[in-house]
Amino acid sequence: MRVVTAGIGLRAGHVLSILKETLPEVEFVGFYDPQPTFLEKIGDETPRYDDVATMLAEAKPDLFFVGSPNAFHLEHITLGLEAGVRMLTEKPVVTTRDETMQLAKLLSDHGTDQVMVGLVLRYAQHMVDLRAVLDQLGPIVSMEANEHIAPYHGAFFMRDWRRMVRWSGGFMLEKCCHDLDIYNMVTGSRPVRVASFGGRKSFVPELAPTSNTENEIMHRKASVWESVDDPFQSDGDIIDHQTALLQFEDGASMTFHTSLNTPDEHRRFCVMGALGMAEGDFVRGYLKATARDGSVIADHDYTKMDQKHASAHYGADHLMVRDIVAFLKGETEALPVGVVDALQAGLVAMALDEARVSGGVVDMSETWAEFDRFGLTG
Repeated sequence: MRVVTAGIGLRAGHVLSILKETLPEVEFVGFYDPQPTFLEKIGDETPRYDDVATMLAEAKPDLFFVGSPNAFHLEHITLGLEAGVRMLTEKPVVTTRDETMQLAKLLSDHGTDQVMVGLVLRYAQHMVDLRAVLDQLGPIVSMEANEHIAPYHGAFFMRDWRRMVRWSGGFMLEKCCHDLDIYNMVTGSRPVRVASFGGRKSFVPELAPTSNTENEIMHRKASVWESVDDPFQSDGDIIDHQTALLQFEDGASMTFHTSLNTPDEHRRFCVMGALGMAEGDFVRGYLKATARDGSVIADHDYTKMDQKHASAHYGADHLMVRDIVAFLKGETEALPVGVVDALQAGLVAMALDEARVSGGVVDMSETWAEFDRFGLTG
């Protein structure tokens, strides 16, 4: 299998190295990146190209990995669609509502089969096991969830290119689109009304570290492209905390909370159904489902998983690549998440930021009406 990539940063290098490990016949035949930082992950001898179009034309790949910064995704995916090459794109797929509709139009012309998406939480064992018990919970009534990351990770966002909305699309889109996607999955529907509040209160100049220990923590995760040194004096315009309220088409409601400054981080979810509930945490490694009569439907402990893989999105990176390889080889007919799911999760994240900025409730009915006109499936 001939593979090329746009972007060879930490995430692209990590995923592509797992792909090579899982499918040894992979041959990396080209990369495009003006500032490659993890080229050794795919081999220093990999041919370098000055632009994506030339790479796709000359390298003739079987798979194109779109791992460039978010703001370039639409351009690169468009080139891949025009070249007729199958793609795996990192999330979020695009960064604005306008880009979403542009890509939806392109997908309506080319079909959705060409584009796979790295919404990795759908592949996590937690979600595999949750899907197995969802029917036993009855109609979903309400949910509460969060994604709280540690200060070193929050500081990375405030130093990295992701700190700028024009490059990342914002924190809710860049980091939490995974979460928004899986709750769309849980309800089997989409949010129709959203509200949100948040801002920046932790990564501000007056709260900069005064000890070497804390300062070291804030620089633990390296950034290269368009980075700055000080997360507390950063010029970034993303938030460092946000809370949201969502109402879904099926009548379910959800609260969601994210923070970039959580020393004891966690990523929890609690799903309340009319006939039972399920509660779990990706970071702390468990899932428990309980029926209305108090009997335990499922009780999983993920802390004992293979530690070689446990640090990579709770084992989900390896599970994702395994499933994608099986799909590419024709051993399975479908993946648990597709580009349409990703675009819908992205539109929810964008609406949440619109609500946060406006201070009002955003009705998504017009957004879904516009999106659905393209007739996308898969």
